[in-house]
Amino acid sequence: MTQPTTGVPTTGAPTTALVAEARRRRTFAVISHPDAGKSTLTEALLLHAHAITTAGATHGKAGRRGTVSDWMAMEQARGISVTSAAIQFEYRDSVINLVDTPGHADFSEDTYRVLSAVDAAVMLVDASKGLEVQTMKLFDVCRQRNLPVITVINKWDRPGLDALALMDEIRTRTGLLPTPLTWPVGIAGDFRGVIDRSTEEFIRFTRTAGGATAADSDRVPFDVAAAEEGEAWVTATEESELLGEEDQDHDEARFLANQTTPVLFAAAVLNFGVQHILDTLVDFAPAAEARVDAAGGHRPVASPFSGFVFKVQSGMNASHRDYVAFVRVCSGQFRRGMIVTHAATGRPFATKYAQHLFGREREVADEAWPGDIVGLVNASALRVGDSIFESEPVEFPPLPMFAPEHFRAVRSADSSKHKQFRRGIDQLDHEGVIQVLRSDLRGDQAPVLGAVGPMQFEVVEERMTHDFGAAIRSEALPYQIARRTNRESAEILGHDRQVEVLMRSDGTLLALFSTPWRLRNTVRDHPELMLEDLTAGALEPTPAA
Repeated sequence: MTQPTTGVPTTGAPTTALVAEARRRRTFAVISHPDAGKSTLTEALLLHAHAITTAGATHGKAGRRGTVSDWMAMEQARGISVTSAAIQFEYRDSVINLVDTPGHADFSEDTYRVLSAVDAAVMLVDASKGLEVQTMKLFDVCRQRNLPVITVINKWDRPGLDALALMDEIRTRTGLLPTPLTWPVGIAGDFRGVIDRSTEEFIRFTRTAGGATAADSDRVPFDVAAAEEGEAWVTATEESELLGEEDQDHDEARFLANQTTPVLFAAAVLNFGVQHILDTLVDFAPAAEARVDAAGGHRPVASPFSGFVFKVQSGMNASHRDYVAFVRVCSGQFRRGMIVTHAATGRPFATKYAQHLFGREREVADEAWPGDIVGLVNASALRVGDSIFESEPVEFPPLPMFAPEHFRAVRSADSSKHKQFRRGIDQLDHEGVIQVLRSDLRGDQAPVLGAVGPMQFEVVEERMTHDFGAAIRSEALPYQIARRTNRESAEILGHDRQVEVLMRSDGTLLALFSTPWRLRNTVRDHPELMLEDLTAGALEPTPAA
């Protein structure tokens, strides 16, 4: 286990207590290709940690009740996650900070932000599909962010691929050596239980009605399992021995160095194998440790308080219409009411309204420690990517904005509600839900929205109508590519009918091109123009599955 670095805080808790609290934290994201079962797994983890008493996923997405992490009406209606949700709970002697991420590729920018705020990732793989497009993109991001990855092969209760073939695919395509901690007894679709490879015991699972309550498990000695499971047990033990011969046993140092990925087999909808996932997180996932700052240095966990905003969300409390800045605590002790400094402006502000999050539900947070996620309510100055600190100044690396590939001009459907329209668009821009582009020609009446994927426009329409009471009309624009430019180049580009130059809310000028051919011709005819690729370089947008 990586040991937290030390430092001397100037305020707050003594160093020993602070480091001890940091060591208790396990902060991770659940990530996957769409429809691999992320939200179902999230609820199953909460169920086995006794954080909830009944899981919402009763019979899959078609019949599930409202889940903890999918709280938006659109999420519950469609059975997909379109926004990240933070959930804190205790398990054994640890404090778990779990962030459920959007699975759909259209919301990959939100997923990238979450991965900047966690210390490890649980990658969910559908047993019948293996490594899909978005799965590979996410593996790449975790590698670039140096995040250890625990892989969970989900839906083993359904027909699927061969277990050894899945291990070969992980090894070949990700470059990580899979080191299974458990191994399935029975092929996909005939899930009898797993071998705990550290003890060679058989863990047999007992089904519960619809998977709504925690599944019971029994540890069965080797000789008893051999007698009861017959040929399935023989096959499983032979395959497990083969993995050992190939050096595919867990090694903590190699895992933390991102050379290996521990693998577990599960059926989240039935709560099979979920307890083992929780135990693996507590036993092997890294605790909160020093984080790299914008200058390339490291902020030790025992330094004075610091944190950064990785998400802003409004509409979580329909009664008060407030919004919440999600802050990852990077160092020091957070204390409700403390005065912190906003790194971007140098201005101080009080943290009077601070809350721990449990999906949509909240409770007052009097204190928090490195690794925790705190919701600061109505901290209107904070934007995604902002840093805050106490005493010792620090600024963490900014979060990149992705290159939009879809564009729509929007107007208020009711001209009498322009004030609500403007407020709603500005708020969604502030949250990072959408990129807002404007020009003198279009004016504030008809801004252009830029999105990574078209489903983002659906979220905008839903929230503008229900959160801000300002229904919108939209018009698709014939642009496919955006490039960063400057004012000198914009003057030349402004004469081209198939190019439009707009300003993003962060002050960046974007040149929008109708086709790749149009872009190539422009570059050929005007090589002196500034036209920079906007690619974030980490999590590229991918087509929806």
